[in-house]
Amino acid sequence: MAGPTTRERGERQQESPGPPLVQRIRRLQLRRIVILAVAVVLVGAGSVWVLYGSSWLRVERVPVSGTRMLTPAEVRDAAGVPVGAPMVSVDTDVIAARLRRKLPRIDTVDVSRSWPHGIDLKVTERTPVLLVRKGGNFVEVDRRGVRFATVAEAPKGVPLLRMSVSASGPAAASLRRFGTGRLVREAVRVAGELPGPVGRLTRTVQVRSYDDIRLELADGRTVAWGSGENGRAKARALTALMKAASGARHFDVSVPTAPASSAS
Repeated sequence: MAGPTTRERGERQQESPGPPLVQRIRRLQLRRIVILAVAVVLVGAGSVWVLYGSSWLRVERVPVSGTRMLTPAEVRDAAGVPVGAPMVSVDTDVIAARLRRKLPRIDTVDVSRSWPHGIDLKVTERTPVLLVRKGGNFVEVDRRGVRFATVAEAPKGVPLLRMSVSASGPAAASLRRFGTGRLVREAVRVAGELPGPVGRLTRTVQVRSYDDIRLELADGRTVAWGSGENGRAKARALTALMKAASGARHFDVSVPTAPASSAS
């Protein structure tokens, strides 16, 4: 049987590229891969240098906002933001935790990067709803019962806690059952749910027992609040009652569905 002719062998060579062409294609592909890999490495190295090694993206400013009693300088000092450090290396969570630990007056804090040179500190301070006397000073307590600051002068518009729980008599059972700590928390709960105008007028929150908490207003009026339960309903009832009986001197919202008032 005769082999392929010269013409047939030429046609087959045209249809199937020979080994030299395949090798050239493979070399070109390998070269492209190498070039791409080198480019990726260079871009990565350049990015790392820009973020960590250059002076372009470093901390230069630490603006503070949201302060009331605290000063921006106090917040910056407590935050300890590393000025001059690369922006990307600053741990914002650590700074936030440090601020809450060093400055209990801070309720919430937002630490964020403000590219290219700032670390912003936005704080929200706690608001006192009740004061506890401590010697000649006053301890500020927020609506969650956190004692966050001791001050020499009582802030205006914040009521003072007065514990009038007797160790004998009917109130003694309440003291034994709930303890002083729980009774104080109930007073804080009541103070935190007072209507705004009433809260500003309240001079003292008096605790006689768990079910007998009373308010003394700055103008001499009194409010029998009862326990700390159903605070929102009691606040609504008290607001309506004060409008309806503007001349009354005593209000009782211990049962919010049946509030009462009297002139004496």
